[in-house]
Amino acid sequence: MEKLSKDFYLRNTHTVARELLGKYLVFGKAVVKITETESYIGAVDKACHAYGGRRTARTEILYAEGGVFYIYLIYGMYCCLNVITEEKDFASGVLIRGAEPVGDKDILSENRFGKNYAGLSPYQRKNLLNGPGKVCMALGIDRSQNGISCLSEDFYIAPGEEINPKDIKTGKRIGIDYAEEARDFLWRYYI
Repeated sequence: MEKLSKDFYLRNTHTVARELLGKYLVFGKAVVKITETESYIGAVDKACHAYGGRRTARTEILYAEGGVFYIYLIYGMYCCLNVITEEKDFASGVLIRGAEPVGDKDILSENRFGKNYAGLSPYQRKNLLNGPGKVCMALGIDRSQNGISCLSEDFYIAPGEEINPKDIKTGKRIGIDYAEEARDFLWRYYI
């Protein structure tokens, strides 16, 4: 599959978040269509790990030039996949919140539930990729891929389906009630 160019990621974070919808996320032989994203911008966003210029070993990747993956752990057990955006030292990124299977669904279901897709219950199928931790589990992504280029050989984002802008919904981001006024930012995008 063709990869998105480096320039795709060097743009406004909200633009990238919207335009990632419908694109294909490829990890090895597994492919999913991105259906939900969230923007995070360190300078103004109390939900961002780099809020207020915070720079630690963990957050340093947020300050990289756009076009690398940032993978972190939540609740001490689930990985979340982000795409770093904009110019170096800006501290911004897009969380991949949800996806749909494309191609071989067995890889995804084996990683998530230990059985092939045909053996999944309707509930398991519905919940296969509907959360950032679930996306990483289904694809087999873990912290060892943190910092990898979005243009790598077997981990990248490819052009996919063009989504009509009127089909893109916005809303509040999920799970950030601690973030004071930032919890009300309409920085969640979904099909």
